Amino acid sequence: MALLLVTTLVGCDQKESLQAYYVNNQEAPNFMSVDIPVSFVNLENVELTADQKEAYESIDKLNMLGYQKKENNEEEYRAELEKVRVLLKDEKYEELFRGGNNKDGRVIIKYIGTDTTIDELIVFGNANATGFAIIRVLGDKMDPAKIMKLGDVINKIESEENAVQDFMEFFSPLTGKEIAIDSLSIE
Repeated sequence: MALLLVTTLVGCDQKESLQAYYVNNQEAPNFMSVDIPVSFVNLENVELTADQKEAYESIDKLNMLGYQKKENNEEEYRAELEKVRVLLKDEKYEELFRGGNNKDGRVIIKYIGTDTTIDELIVFGNANATGFAIIRVLGDKMDPAKIMKLGDVINKIESEENAVQDFMEFFSPLTGKEIAIDSLSIE
């Protein structure tokens, strides 16, 4: 009986993680999710630098979750957006980049790891007109500077996974313009 009480109390005290949020919402209305191993990404027609190749090889998989804002779900959109913002305030996430504005939308890139090796990179973007997206890049000892150099390769990537293309089209108007990740600098 005491073990059950302790388990219940500990379970109630734990806060939701980004991974749990992803799992809990991947099939919910207005959400779209895609999980792909990097092996589904075809780079055979893309010329990579040594740093880009090393970065690509350090990535294991991508988890993408998006929420589409519609005319009839403004209140729900704001509530879900706030949930994600709270989750990303967890001290385990280090901020790498922040951009955008309050009128159009914002992009935040965070990571779990150290300044030289990361195990999870999170790209969170929201556009007030269309919705938000969370992309979790999972790998092992990814180098942040090298990962960011993959930005100029993104438009050249082909995928055998149709859901990836659907996801990209779903959120192509997210910022109203492309974000040049390769132009970001990491010191």
